[in-house]
Amino acid sequence: MKADHWLYVFFLIWYGCGVILLGFDILPVWLEWANVVFLIVAGILGGVYFHHTYGPKMGIGLSLTVILLSIFAEHLGVEYGILFGDYYYTKDFGPQILGVPVAIGFAWLMVIGGSHAILKAVLPHAPIIVFSAIGGLLAVLIDLIIDPVAAEVKEYWVWTAESFYYNIPFSNFSGWFITAFVLHLIIGLAGKERYTPVPLWQNRITAVYFLVLFMFALLAALHSLWLAVGFSMVPAVLVLASYIFSVKRGSHDRSQQKQVV
Repeated sequence: MKADHWLYVFFLIWYGCGVILLGFDILPVWLEWANVVFLIVAGILGGVYFHHTYGPKMGIGLSLTVILLSIFAEHLGVEYGILFGDYYYTKDFGPQILGVPVAIGFAWLMVIGGSHAILKAVLPHAPIIVFSAIGGLLAVLIDLIIDPVAAEVKEYWVWTAESFYYNIPFSNFSGWFITAFVLHLIIGLAGKERYTPVPLWQNRITAVYFLVLFMFALLAALHSLWLAVGFSMVPAVLVLASYIFSVKRGSHDRSQQKQVV
């Protein structure tokens, strides 16, 4: 089997272990580095999706663009409070660039890859602007659950502002939307003529997106962050249902076309 297949299998195993360790709060301190590995592997799978979808060179180029631009955007937030608001990281997430853990760039790659795959199934013919805007909303959707858990439960970073939503400022979500919108726009423009759907990896990176979202939702529920669970899970279930319906409809249409031919 190909290496990318085994990477996906590794992610599923790592994910299962993570759900148990984090869910029961039994992750030992010496194993904190596992969180970095988890984010990096999830991000690499986003890169694998772009690799299969846009070809090797374009896929690598788009993946690096997502990682570097997202790290730069996070740098603006950490250093100057621009885009996301005032916050700082409290734990070692491994190597950093511009004061931002590299793993965060990979997390963005997973989010952008997942939201891209979802929209290519649900809204395959949407104009680039519409596609990018909804892609931005899907990025905000997953952050609605990641941020409260990461800040309140795991204390990976700290917000210095106050708000009704776990003291996470609205600027964080608007910053996520803007950053994701720009990244989707770049991908849409740069890869317009290169996109080739690969159902296997479209499904796999979509699964990664939802698995990460549901894991954080579980952690939020276990720590009674019910507002975060409600804000994220209701739209997430609707998006997942839309994706499943769209994939089944697409498979049915392709089957009918083959019968006609």
